[in-house]
Amino acid sequence: MKEKKIAILGLGYVGLPLALQLSLSYNVVGYDINDIRIKELRKGIDKTLEVSESLLKKQQKNNLSFTTQSKEISDCNFYIATVPTPIDERKKPDFSALKNVCKTIGKLLKSGDTVIFESTVYPGATEEICGPILEKFSNNLKVGKDFFLGYSPERVNPGDKVHTIDKINKVVSGQTHKVEKDLLEIYSNLTSGEVYLAKNIKVAEASKVIENAQRDINIAFINEVAKICTKINISSYDVLEASLTKWNFLNFEPGLVGGHCIGVDPYYLAEKAQNLKVRPEVILSGRNTNDNMVSFIGREIIKKLPSSSSCLFLGITFKENVPDLRNSKSLELMNYLEKKNLKITFYDPFVKRFKGFKSLAKKDLAKKKFDGIILSVPHKKILFNFKQNFLSLLKEEGFFFDVKGKFRNKKITNYWSL
Repeated sequence: MKEKKIAILGLGYVGLPLALQLSLSYNVVGYDINDIRIKELRKGIDKTLEVSESLLKKQQKNNLSFTTQSKEISDCNFYIATVPTPIDERKKPDFSALKNVCKTIGKLLKSGDTVIFESTVYPGATEEICGPILEKFSNNLKVGKDFFLGYSPERVNPGDKVHTIDKINKVVSGQTHKVEKDLLEIYSNLTSGEVYLAKNIKVAEASKVIENAQRDINIAFINEVAKICTKINISSYDVLEASLTKWNFLNFEPGLVGGHCIGVDPYYLAEKAQNLKVRPEVILSGRNTNDNMVSFIGREIIKKLPSSSSCLFLGITFKENVPDLRNSKSLELMNYLEKKNLKITFYDPFVKRFKGFKSLAKKDLAKKKFDGIILSVPHKKILFNFKQNFLSLLKEEGFFFDVKGKFRNKKITNYWSL
C-alpha cells in the first residue's frame, strides 16, 4: 500500500491541531487560503492559541509544512477538509466554504484518493453535496469507484486544555471497508481515545450535529430557569448548586450561547428536518430561547442604570479564554446596550480593538470610573486580581453585573447575576 500523505484544508481551530498531531505519524501539508495565517504558522505563531509554538516549530522541521498553493498538495492521497460551516443572515446553512474546498480538492484528485470531511453538516451532505462537486471538478473520476469519501466529525473544544485532540474519542465512517480501515488507522494515530466506527457516513454526520443541538436545548432549559429565578430574586447558580447534589442531575449553566458550534449547528439539523417535512419544534425553541438571552440580560441592565450611564464591558469573545469573536453574543449585548443609550467601553485581553466601540488598555483603566461594570466573559486574565483591577473602577453608587455568577458569594452591594 502506498505511503499515506495527508493534506489538511483549513487551518483554524480544528485543522491546525489536527495537522500538527497527525504530523507525528504522517507526512502532512496544511493548506489555507489565508496568506497571513500561513506566514504566521511558518513562524510558529498560532493566534487561535490552540497549539504550542515549540511543537509547531519542531514539526515543521520534520513532517509538517504549510502552503497557500493547491499544487503543493497535489501529491497527497488523503485530503481532510476542516473548513467552517456557518449560517447566513437568514439562519440557513452556508455551504459556500465547503463547496469551494470541494472544487479545490476535485481538481487535484487521482485514482485511489480519499477525501475526508470534518466540517459539521446535516446528514447526507457529504454524499449529496460534496461528492458531486468533487466528481464534477475531477478529471472524469467517479465517486465511490475512482476516489472515495470519509467523514469524521470534529470535536475540538476551543480553549479546552484537558480534552485536547490527542485525547478525545473520535467517530469515523467511510464509503468502503478499505476507507474505514484507513480511517481507523489514521485516527488511531491521532488520539489515545477511542475511535468509533459508525455504520455509515450519514450516521456519523447525524451524531455530530445532534451533539451540539442537545447541549443547546439543555442550556435553553437552564436559561428559562434563570429567568424564573431572576423574577423571584434568587440566584440560578445557587439553585443549580443545590440540584447538582443529585447524582443524575445534568450540569449546565445559564448565559449567552454563541460561537461557531452550539449557536450554529442546531440550525443545520433544523434545516434537514424541515426538508424532510419534520417540524423541529424543540430544536428551534431552544435556539430561540438562547438567542433571546441577549435582550433579557440587556433589559435587566437597563432597569438598574439610568440613560447615558458609563459602562465597562469585560470580555467580548464568544467564550472564556479564547480570542474568537465569531457569533459572540457579548458583542450583541454591547450593541443592544449602546442602542439603549449606555456609553460602552470594553476591555478584553484578547481583543485590542473592535470597530464601533471604545477599548481601553489595562494600564489605562485605573484612570476611569464607571456607573456600571458588566462581566460578560470571565477570562482567567480578567478574573485574576479582579477586585483591585476592575471592581475598584466602579463608582460608589455604581452597579456590578456578573453574568456568569462568579462573585455571587462575595457580598457585593449593587450586584446582579442570573
